[in-house]
Amino acid sequence: MFGDFYFDCCVSRHLVIDFVLLSLSSLYYQDIIVNVALIWTDPYIIPFTFLSVRMIPTEDASARKREIEDKLKQEQETLSFIRESLEKSDQLTNGMVSILSSFESRLMQLENSIIPVHKQTENLQRLQENVDKTLSCLDHVISYYHVAKDTDKIIREGPAGRLNEYLVCIAKIQKAVEYFQDNNPDSPELNTVKARFEKGKELLEAEFRSLLTRYSKPVPPILILDAIGGDEDIEVQEDVTLEHLPEAVLQDIICISLWLVEYGRNQDFMNVYFQVRSSQLDRSIKGLKEHFRKNSATTAIHSPAVQAKRKETPTKKAPKRPVYIPGTIRKAQNLLKQYSQHGLDGKKGSNLTPLEGKDDVLDVEIDSYIHCISAFVKLAQSEYVLLTEIIPEHHQKKTFDSLIQEALDNLMLEGDNIVSAARRAIMRHDYSAVLTIFPILRHLKQTKPDFDTTLQGTAASTKNKLPALITSMETIGAKALEEFADSIKNDPDKEYNMPKDGTVHELTSNAILFLQQLLDFQETAGAMLASQESSSSASSYSSEFSRKLLSTYIYKVLGNLQLNLSNKAKVYEDPALRAVFLHNNYNYILKSLEKSELIQLVAVTHKRVESSYRELIEQEIQNYQRSWCKVTEHLTERNLPALMPGTKLKDKERQIIKDKFKGFNDGLEELCKIQKVWAVPDKEQRDAIRHAQKRVVSDAYKAFLQRCANISFTKNPEKYHRYTPEQVGDMIDKLFDTSA
Repeated sequence: MFGDFYFDCCVSRHLVIDFVLLSLSSLYYQDIIVNVALIWTDPYIIPFTFLSVRMIPTEDASARKREIEDKLKQEQETLSFIRESLEKSDQLTNGMVSILSSFESRLMQLENSIIPVHKQTENLQRLQENVDKTLSCLDHVISYYHVAKDTDKIIREGPAGRLNEYLVCIAKIQKAVEYFQDNNPDSPELNTVKARFEKGKELLEAEFRSLLTRYSKPVPPILILDAIGGDEDIEVQEDVTLEHLPEAVLQDIICISLWLVEYGRNQDFMNVYFQVRSSQLDRSIKGLKEHFRKNSATTAIHSPAVQAKRKETPTKKAPKRPVYIPGTIRKAQNLLKQYSQHGLDGKKGSNLTPLEGKDDVLDVEIDSYIHCISAFVKLAQSEYVLLTEIIPEHHQKKTFDSLIQEALDNLMLEGDNIVSAARRAIMRHDYSAVLTIFPILRHLKQTKPDFDTTLQGTAASTKNKLPALITSMETIGAKALEEFADSIKNDPDKEYNMPKDGTVHELTSNAILFLQQLLDFQETAGAMLASQESSSSASSYSSEFSRKLLSTYIYKVLGNLQLNLSNKAKVYEDPALRAVFLHNNYNYILKSLEKSELIQLVAVTHKRVESSYRELIEQEIQNYQRSWCKVTEHLTERNLPALMPGTKLKDKERQIIKDKFKGFNDGLEELCKIQKVWAVPDKEQRDAIRHAQKRVVSDAYKAFLQRCANISFTKNPEKYHRYTPEQVGDMIDKLFDTSA
C-alpha cells in the first residue's frame, strides 16, 4: 500500500497527459483527485497544472479505469475542438486588422482632398452673408428717412377704426426717433419724426377720451336694483354683472392705456379716465333716485334696508338684502307730530290733519337714500374692477379715490342734510325725526363692512366719511331719544286734549307706539344709547350691553309716562273718573307691552314690570269702586231702626227708610247717567268692572229690600221702590256704553 504523495510540476501539455494516463493504469489506486489552477499566458501553451493525487487501493479498479478512459476521450475531443476554434479565431483577427488598415488609409486620402474645398466654400458663404447684412442695414437706415412720409396719411386720419395699424405706425416713428437721436441728433429728420410722434400721441389721447366718453353710459336703475338684490320676491338670484363698456371698446381702451403708460410718458389720460367715469357713477346714482321719485306713486319699490321685524335675529333663510317697507313708520310719525305740536305748542290735535303726501315723499326719500348707499358700494366695486384693467397698478388706488369722490360726497352731503333736518325737527319737538334716521342708520351699519372693503387703499379722509356720518346719526338719534323721554315726563298739557270720557290719552298711545317702533331697530337704538356712554364698558359695547341700555331707556320712558299720567289725572275733579282714566292708560300700557315684545325687553333689567302694572290697575279699580260707596251706604243698617213685620213705625223711622230709598235711587241714577258716557275700551276689563260692581250693589240692594219687606213706611211704595235688583243690574251693565 502506497502512501499519499504530492507533486507539482510545470510541463507541456503532452507530458501532463502522459502522466495522467500512467497514473490511471495502476490497479492499486482507488481514486484520483486533481485540482487544476489555470493561468493562461498564451493560447498555444497549456496552463500551469497543479495536481494533488491521492491513491487509494480498490477492488473495482478495472471498472474505474474504463470510466476514466471514456472521460479522457471526451476531454481529448473537447481539447481538439478548442484548438481548432483558436486557430480560426486567429485567422479572422488577422483578416479584420488588414481590412481596417486599408480603410484608414483610404479615409486619410479622402480627407486630404475635401478639406481645402470646404474651407473655400465657407469663406465664400461668409462673404455672401456680409454682403446681405450690409444691404439689409442700408435698407433699414434708409427706411427711417422715409418713415415720416410713409406714415403721414395714417397719422393724419387718426386711430379711429384701425387702432392696431395706427399703433404699428407709431412704433415705426418711435424707432426712427430713437435712431436719429443715437446716430444723427442734428439731422432735420429728427425734428420731423419727433413732431409726428407727438402728433400721434395726441391723437391717441384724444381717441382714449373719445371712446371713453362715447361709450360710457349711466347704469340703468333696474339693472342697479337687480345688482343690489332689490327684488326680494326672487329667492335665488344670480350675480348681476355690470358691463360699463362694450368688450371691443374696452380692449381698444386697454391697448391705448398700455401704450400711453409705456411709451407716451404721460399720465393725463388717467385724469381723463376718472373724470369721465366719476361723472357716470354720479349720474347712475342720480338716475336711481329719479327712478324712485317717478315710481313712488304707482310701484312698490323694495329697498336694501331691513324689513321691520320684532328682533334683529337671523332667520332660517336670510334674504340676500334686508327689506325696508315704505310707510312702516308713517303712522307713528303722524301721531307723534300731532302730539308734539298740540302738546308742546299749545294747539289742539283736532285741528291737525296729517299730510299723507308729505309722508309718502319722506318714505320715498328714505328708501331712495338707502338704495343709493347700496348702489354706490356695488357700482364702486364694479368701477374698481374696470379700473384695474385700464389703469397701471401703482396708480389704481389714487385714481379710484378721485373717481368716487363726487358720488361719495353727494351721498354724504345728503346724509348730513338728513341729520340737519332731524336736528331742526328735534328743536321743534318733532321726535318722529328719529324714526327717519333709524332705518338709514341701520343700513349704513350693515353696509359698512362692504364699504370699508371697497374703499381699502384710498385716502384716510375718504374712508372716514361714512364712520363720521354714522357717528353723527347716532349722536342726533340718542339726543332725540333722550329728549323724547324728557318730553314724556315734562309735558305741560293738563288742560288741553284731556279725554272727557277718561279713555286712553294720546300721550300714552304715542309713547307706546314710539317704543314699539324701537323694537324694529333694537340693535340700532341700543348702539345710539351706547354711543353716549362714557364708561369703559361702553367703549367696546356688545349687543347684550346695548340691549340692556335699551331696556333701561324703555323703562325710563314708561316711568316718565306713569308720572305724567298721574299729574294729568289731577285735572279731573271726579276721583272716579280719575281712577277710570289711570286704569285705562295703565291697562293700555300693559296690553301693549304684552302684545309686542316690549315686555320681554323691559324684563331684561326690570323683572317685575308686569306685576307692577297689574297692581296699579287693580288699585285704580278699587279707587273707582269707592265712587259707589255713596250709593251703597244708603243700603247699610246705619241709622236704620229695628224692623219687625207688623211693627208700626214712627214718623221719624219712616222718614229714615224713605231717605235711604231716595238716596239710593238718586245716587244710582246719577252715577249711571254720569258713568254711562265714560269709556273703558278694553272689553274684558269693562265686563269685569261691571260684573264686580253689579254683584256688590245688587247684593246690598237685595239685602236691603229683604229687611224692608212687609214694612209699611209709605202709602206710595212704588215711589221709593223704583227698581228691582234685576233692573239695578241692567243699569250697571249699561255703564261705559254711550249707545245703551
